[in-house]
This record gives sequence, structure tokens and C-alpha cells, in this order.
Amino acid sequence: MSVHFIPAFADNYIYVLESRAGIWVVDPGAAEPVLLWLGQRQMTPAAILCTHHHPDHTGGVAALARHFAIPVYGANDRIPALTHPVHAGKLSIGSAELTVLEVPGHTRDHLAYVWNQSLFCGDTLFAAGCGRIFEGSPEMLFQSLQQLAALPAATRVYCAHEYTLNNLRFAALVDPANPVIQQRQTQVRQQRDAGEPSLPSSIGLECASNPFLRCHEPALIASAQQFDPSCDGSPLSVFTTLRRWKDQFS
Repeated sequence: MSVHFIPAFADNYIYVLESRAGIWVVDPGAAEPVLLWLGQRQMTPAAILCTHHHPDHTGGVAALARHFAIPVYGANDRIPALTHPVHAGKLSIGSAELTVLEVPGHTRDHLAYVWNQSLFCGDTLFAAGCGRIFEGSPEMLFQSLQQLAALPAATRVYCAHEYTLNNLRFAALVDPANPVIQQRQTQVRQQRDAGEPSLPSSIGLECASNPFLRCHEPALIASAQQFDPSCDGSPLSVFTTLRRWKDQFS
């Protein structure tokens, strides 16, 4: 499988998955860049996969579905032009079998797709960070991230935004002695300076450097309690405190 990046808006990535099983588009927030990219390569997609309903992920869905006459997969009818509602479990598209995970928190009906050791997680998990809580609760997002963290360490992580440098700045603030974060900052700066995406990450790398997956670690507990002395030190309380802190971080 090849995963192609199509930049959109200020920092979104639309993904095109290319394999013997077909060509799929993930989270097309705009149709025009996808049509241009596919047209230049004379490629025709067979399906659209959506992680959640926010317009920067779905703004191009209806136009692409109409142009190519292809199915649209997503959680429910908050996805434009939805043809196939899906839930947690196995999903067959042509000859391929994907795993669908329900990972609410950013929105109440967020999905992630796993195929071929690759995770397409929308706005639930970011490189060195996680999504804001718009419709869910801290507990929902915490549990969703725990579910993703339990995937094999080699799983490649394709999230939907280029937020990595900013997320690493926050990670270095709350986990300052972590050498993986320091090494990662250097690498990502080099990638971005060269005009390259910082993705994919991996589950193993996230578990080593993403503060939102390390809420059981003493360094993160200490930082959370320094920011908010009412934090009781439990992983959920640490996560809730860090997410609130990150909301204020710039």
C-alpha cells in the first residue's frame, strides 16, 4: 500500500490510499485538490472514508462522490453523501478488510480506520498530541487514546493535521527530561524546513513521547499537579489537566 498526502487549507492532510485492493480517499475536506491530484495521475478512487463530520474533513465528500459515483463510509448521516454507515468491527471494501475503531471524544461519533499496519485517526490522536474535546468528555477521549495506544508499536499513524512542532513544544514543556521528545523536535524541524510532512508517526513513538499517552508517568503527574494542585494523580485526572493546559497553550 502507498499512502499519498494532499495538503489542504492551512494544515490539513487528505490521504489517498493506493493498493491492489483499490484507491480510497480519506477525509477530503475539499474536492478541488483531490480532483487535480487524481487527474494528474489518471487515477480513479473506489471509495471515500471519513473519520468525522467536521467540514475540514468532509467539505469535498459530496462533490467527489458525485463526480466518481463512489460509496462514502462514515459513522452516520452527519457525513455528507453517506452511503455506508459503519461501526466498530471489520469492514470489507472490495478485497480488503479494514478494522474500524470507535474513538469518540473530539466528536461523539469519531472513527479510526486500521489497514495494513496503518492507522488513519482523523483528529483523535495527533503526532505528539491529541484533539480538542468538542462533543465528548475527557474520559471518552482518554479511553479512545488508550485504545489506539494498545495497537502494535509498529503501526504507522496518519493523523489529519500538521500540528507536530507545536505539539512537541508543549510536550517538551510538560515532560522536559524526555530525550525522545528532544530528538523528535530536531527531526521534525528538519522535515518541515525541507517542506516534508512530519508524518507518519508510529504508535511506538507516540507512546514514548506523546504526553497524552503517558499520563501514568511520574514526570507527567508532577507537571499536571504543578499546573493544577487539585489533580489527584490518576491517569484520567492527569489527562484532563494536560488537555485543559494544552487548550491554553500557544
